[in-house]
Amino acid sequence: LGASMETWNYFPACLVSLWLHRFYIYSAVALGISLWIVIQFTTTKTKRKVTDPTSAFWSEDNLVNGCATPQAKEVCVAGVKIFYGSQTGTAKRFAKALAEDVASLNLPVEVINMGDYDPDDCLIEETTSRNICVFLVATYTDGEPPEGAVWFCRWLQEAAHDFRFGQTHLRGLRYAVFGLGNSEYVGHYNTVGRRVDRWLWMLGASRVLSRAQGDSNVAQSQHGSVEADFGAWKTTFLRRLQALCRGEKKPCSGKCKKGKCKSPGKQSKESSDHEHGTSEQENTEAEELFETSSEEEADAEEAGGTNSLIDVEDLGNIMGHMKKAKRERELEEGDVGVRESSGRKEEAEKREMITPALRDALTKQGYKLIGSHSGVKLCRWTKSMLRGRGGCYKHTFYGIESHRCMEATPSLACANKCVFCWRHHTNPVGTEWRWKMDQPEKILQEAIENHQNMIRQFKGVSGVKAARFEEALTAKHCALSLVGEPIMYPEINSFVRLLHQHHISSFLVTNAQFPDEIRSLEPVTQLYVSVDASTRESLRRIDRPLFKDFWQRFLDSLKALAEKKQRTVYRLTLVKAWNVDELQAYADLISLGKPDFIEVKGVTYCGESSASSLTMANVPWHQEVLGFVQELTDLLPDYEIACEHEHSNCLLIAHTKFKVDGEWFTWIDYGRFQELVREHERSGGSRTFSAADYMARTPAWALFGAREQGFDPLDVRYQRKKKARDISGC
Repeated sequence: LGASMETWNYFPACLVSLWLHRFYIYSAVALGISLWIVIQFTTTKTKRKVTDPTSAFWSEDNLVNGCATPQAKEVCVAGVKIFYGSQTGTAKRFAKALAEDVASLNLPVEVINMGDYDPDDCLIEETTSRNICVFLVATYTDGEPPEGAVWFCRWLQEAAHDFRFGQTHLRGLRYAVFGLGNSEYVGHYNTVGRRVDRWLWMLGASRVLSRAQGDSNVAQSQHGSVEADFGAWKTTFLRRLQALCRGEKKPCSGKCKKGKCKSPGKQSKESSDHEHGTSEQENTEAEELFETSSEEEADAEEAGGTNSLIDVEDLGNIMGHMKKAKRERELEEGDVGVRESSGRKEEAEKREMITPALRDALTKQGYKLIGSHSGVKLCRWTKSMLRGRGGCYKHTFYGIESHRCMEATPSLACANKCVFCWRHHTNPVGTEWRWKMDQPEKILQEAIENHQNMIRQFKGVSGVKAARFEEALTAKHCALSLVGEPIMYPEINSFVRLLHQHHISSFLVTNAQFPDEIRSLEPVTQLYVSVDASTRESLRRIDRPLFKDFWQRFLDSLKALAEKKQRTVYRLTLVKAWNVDELQAYADLISLGKPDFIEVKGVTYCGESSASSLTMANVPWHQEVLGFVQELTDLLPDYEIACEHEHSNCLLIAHTKFKVDGEWFTWIDYGRFQELVREHERSGGSRTFSAADYMARTPAWALFGAREQGFDPLDVRYQRKKKARDISGC
């Protein structure tokens, strides 16, 4: 009982002690609970690291070059599909190059021709495929898409404006657009790329990168050529693609501060610190490359009407262009001395006409390039006459010694992109001179040297006549008709004078788009104007000129030709089903320009080209050309058929003033011309001369109706046997 009482008495004492030390007890319990929570949280996080597929996906083992490997369980970018619409093959080439770089990131990639793809059935699948769709599309004639991309673009346009599709039809599709064009076509520059980008956006698709534009006009291209523009965009796109693979939603703004990236995507502080040093520069370059101007958005379809949609992205671009225009106005209003200084700086910063890619392409075609904008090439008729196999039609019509003729140009650029161009549009285009300029002395010296070197390659070749080989080393004629528009060259008059000082006659061809230059041109041996069509619409379809006022320029050029006193020629190229049914219109143009001669030639088929739709069906037979010439001559009271060169499918109509006492005088007295032009230069231009002052009698074999049909009887005609035809020649 005593023990029980002691225990009972001890119990209240314990309770009192616990009460007195209650704060220590509460702290111990709280600490225990805290430790338990920490242990539970740590255990759960560890399990998530092991089982969470997202964590496994973003581990270093599943990332290569910033993109996911095929073994990753969860995919932010499943692959890349590259769609291309190409007319000349450039967009296709770019698509393949981009595909190779994407494949190096261990991503599936597919290159698709828009012409082989049905957007009505297939494009909707890309909204859930997690693919990135890239569209590389060129702008063709009059702002239209290439032939293979017509249906794709038409479907996009109709869907974007069809209320049944709605603004969410392509929601989930992620895309980027790179357009290819030429800024010389002011009203249609990169129209197709711009519209494809807008239509996709209107259907709810999301850009992963702002639209970019490649410019074939090297003078205006931001990076010097369309290839360089594409290369810069490709670098930015690949960087953006890697960011998407890492799960980033938005690219870095380039305005990070204190090492903290403001991108919505989750990035580590260490990564942010590392990339911040270059982010501002890279994104500044991206903005410069990918901003678009308000001028580009001003076409009637997209900017006409108050209800037109304006993309928020383009709003910033428009504001940027307005600021740029304001700065330009301020510069124009500035001091004259400042403007002159700016002009000198601009001249120093002009780019070369020939880009590395263009240089490679032209070199492969056999051109000997001179400086930054000129070239020379050996004509096939030069090779033919060296072997005694006949000369070109100029030999028949005008007495040119074909083996002594140098085919050259001081300007590879042209203002047209004719459907029958034998150069397949590898040369640059332009409406004015915007490139660095080489001096005429350098051009002529290197042209002669290159021509002589090409002639020397025929030494000892079987069939080459020794006497003609020696003569050929000294050029006597220069056909400024190789490619491009020679009259665009600012120093064309100096170049022509140098030719004459070297006793080289000048045959200059122009495409009738530069009337002022024709008027200011000093005397040449013979001045040609290409008259490829007789109506505004057919000229637009055939020549595809860059100038908006091309028809007025064409007519003014013919009027300027009528003012010339030396020999003038209309050059008509007949394209069956294109321009052979416009006889009266041709007759009207002839009465406008009053040429001395009219060359009528059937178009030469230069092989299949993605830049042209011409086929052998468009090449007229010689009898068809003859029929056209006879009908045309019936409409021209002062002209008759004078000569024929059946081998070139060409006939010459001459003004009857060159028919003296029943004999034709279509040939040229080249020695007399050199005397007359020297007298003209010594007199400061006061002493003039006319075409009649240096004409010479045409031999019988060259006349129309002769048994030889224009083939020189001193030579032997050679028939090729199943050999690829050399189409080079003037």
